[in-house]
Amino acid sequence: MFVREKHINGYTYLYLVESVREDGRAKQRIIKNLGRKEVVVASGELERLASSVARYAERAVVLSQLEAGNPDQLACKRIGAPLLFGRLWEETGCRAVIDGLLAERGFEFAVEGAVFATVLHRIMVSGSDRACEKWMADYDIPGVDGLALHHLYRAMTWLGEELATDQQAGATPFAPRTVKDLVEERLFERRRDLFSELSVVFMDTTSLSFTGAGGESLGERGYSKDHRPDLMQMILGVVVDAEGRPVCSEMWPGNTADVGALLPIIDRLRSRFAIGRVCVVADRGMISADAIAGLEERGLEYVLGARERTDALVRRVVLADARPFTPLCIRRSGGEETQLFVKEVTAEGRRYIVCRNEAEAEKDAADRRAIVEALDRQLKRGDKALIGNSAYRRYLRTTGDRHAFEIDPGKLADEARYDGIFVLRTNARITPLQAVLRYRDLIQVEQLFRTAKALMRTRPIYHSSDAAIRGHVFCSFLALVLRKELDMRCRDAGIRPEWGDVLRDLDRLQEVTLEKDGRQMTLRTPATGSIGPLFKAARITLPPNIRDTVGHTSAA
Repeated sequence: MFVREKHINGYTYLYLVESVREDGRAKQRIIKNLGRKEVVVASGELERLASSVARYAERAVVLSQLEAGNPDQLACKRIGAPLLFGRLWEETGCRAVIDGLLAERGFEFAVEGAVFATVLHRIMVSGSDRACEKWMADYDIPGVDGLALHHLYRAMTWLGEELATDQQAGATPFAPRTVKDLVEERLFERRRDLFSELSVVFMDTTSLSFTGAGGESLGERGYSKDHRPDLMQMILGVVVDAEGRPVCSEMWPGNTADVGALLPIIDRLRSRFAIGRVCVVADRGMISADAIAGLEERGLEYVLGARERTDALVRRVVLADARPFTPLCIRRSGGEETQLFVKEVTAEGRRYIVCRNEAEAEKDAADRRAIVEALDRQLKRGDKALIGNSAYRRYLRTTGDRHAFEIDPGKLADEARYDGIFVLRTNARITPLQAVLRYRDLIQVEQLFRTAKALMRTRPIYHSSDAAIRGHVFCSFLALVLRKELDMRCRDAGIRPEWGDVLRDLDRLQEVTLEKDGRQMTLRTPATGSIGPLFKAARITLPPNIRDTVGHTSAA
């Protein structure tokens, strides 16, 4: 229905009409003659009619508000992320654990709300706590009313606060026990019924650079994995279980070497989480001869990546073993297959698993051919610049005059020995296939860790105390806990949404609240994209499209 003007004998009349279809043709049928236009307008009848209709056309009220210059200052709030991750925050136990630790503290602000807001900010856009304070204004996050930047800083400091001396048992030489350790331990305890023990653990590390000195002790110069050796940094380690669930995080000064950290972390894991049996799965960079000896002294199992090129025993004996490979085909849940060839070699009492991946072997050979072709072209133009390129230098040898270079066929042949090859060393009583699968899980964990670092960047870190820095970084760990929980629920529901699409779709879910004639109405935008399946996987019911304070709801 709509209002139509009609001109008769020099006057303009208003009619309420509707469109109907008769005999296959669309026609307009007059419902009511409202009268002469100037009389109807002067009497205010149209305004009263529009106001009455507006009670049943809430969206039109919003549009009219906006067209009138938004005199009531209507503002949309994003609700998707707080609804989804708020449910996961609740069901993973994060809220209950943090509230429990705060029960005996006398904070005058909502610390748990400040921590959740920081974690949510880390998931959605990341960045500093300064940026989080401004970001919160656009989101409908429960429990954050009245929070300011100094509240976020105090919440971070509380998370990283050192525990009393009588609670420092099990601390590593690199870092004391803090409140965030209690959070990790209680979260683990809540889900202990899902697995009786941590039979397999994976650990990966990265370096985080600081804007500033980096606290009292965390900020040190060391090997920078983000290629900023000019900045102070810290080392962040994350331990996950065989399913990829984050178990705990470790934070050390920036000059701590990975190989020196493994054994203290394993000892600490066993004491913190009452773990009996542990199989450590680690890559080459985490392992030294002393670390292996320490694992064996403790009676722990391990599956370790060996250094094929630099380990003399592996080069001379293991790779030279002439026994045939056994073919293995690994099928992933999505139907993808990986063809491997595996054999077991024992050398000097050590057990090695040699694996050859045919697809990787072909890729390695193609990459080497491309390098050699480029190297050959460069040699024809002059060889002075080649020594500075490590990719080229490994294939060169000097000629008779010692100042000229040529391609070394022997080096090419030696390099071809490693095409698609990786070697594992293990003392675990498992089959070669089980060893390969556990090491493959480590690769997937490393990929997860890289994804987490890219999507939930902790930098920039402006905090100046060790405690605040630990709390700030720990919020990234909690963000990873929620992200992993969502991933597992999506997997169980049979959906695999792109992470970028998830963030965009969540931000599109918004609400606006307005008042009209003493009645408060809240309108929600439609759920689009991945929202429906995500909320179903998380067991969340969306609020109605339209609702008001007296309980009236309708679906749009």
